[in-house]
Amino acid sequence: MFRLEDLTLFVRAAALNSFSDAAREVGVQPAQVSSAIKRLESTLAIRLFARSTRSLRLTPEGEVWLPYARQMLDVMHAGLQKIQTPEDEVSGTLQIAVPSDLGRNLLLPVFQSFRRRYPALRLRIFFSDQVTDVFKDPVDVAFRYGNTEDASYIALPVAPGNRRVLVASPQWVEHNGAPQTPDELTQLNAMTFVLRGRLHDRWTFTRNGEVSSVQVNGTIMSDDAEVIRRLAIAGEGVAYKSWLDVSEDVRDGRLQLLMPDYQGEKVPLNMICPHRKQLSTAVRLLHDAVKTRCEMLAQS
Repeated sequence: MFRLEDLTLFVRAAALNSFSDAAREVGVQPAQVSSAIKRLESTLAIRLFARSTRSLRLTPEGEVWLPYARQMLDVMHAGLQKIQTPEDEVSGTLQIAVPSDLGRNLLLPVFQSFRRRYPALRLRIFFSDQVTDVFKDPVDVAFRYGNTEDASYIALPVAPGNRRVLVASPQWVEHNGAPQTPDELTQLNAMTFVLRGRLHDRWTFTRNGEVSSVQVNGTIMSDDAEVIRRLAIAGEGVAYKSWLDVSEDVRDGRLQLLMPDYQGEKVPLNMICPHRKQLSTAVRLLHDAVKTRCEMLAQS
């Protein structure tokens, strides 16, 4: 049995002569394209591509099979159009896992607006900074920070250019001054975050292509990102946060950006699904709504 997404990736990789370009086009990781091609080759018992470190081309068998793959895609897409749920009939229960700070302060209004737009849809939202296992936990989608090369699930980009930023309250800056270089952070009270038992106390910055990594220390640490954000607003010290988490605080003056000449590390936001077959109309519409909100913040 062929997977629709595998056929799609095969056809696009053949057209573009590149796994990476095909992955970029549909918003997945290159490893996911490679896994899709391997599944097809295993099912067909043939080799579809001749691959080297510098080139990618169809094998003779791949060239013969390509038009049949296109035909199968055309037939399946035609069938899907016949059964697709209209937007005004989106219903059922959508279970969502989202990081605590991002969910409570940025995405909750998006979820509220989304549910009002589709009144027959029910949302069940789980706020937690623990990494959700989309295969074992009772969720349909999970919003997750960080790069992912895991080809076992679908990762749809939401905010691929998101970065961490250094922030503190204006009151804290008034009393302590604004640091100018990463080295100065070793002398400041840094509020750190614990994830899966590991303390994230090494902060990385880039300036003019030069990377600086500094070990920080502080009097307060937490496994809840929302707590770190609140402590920063309360003037307890400096925090190294995702721009999405603090953008509205910066805009409204509750927090102030520090060391603006330095770029923090990238923390792209993705929406994770166990399998492409779970990309229902409701899931796709939610992805579009959240992505639109994040794009607005990236431009601010």
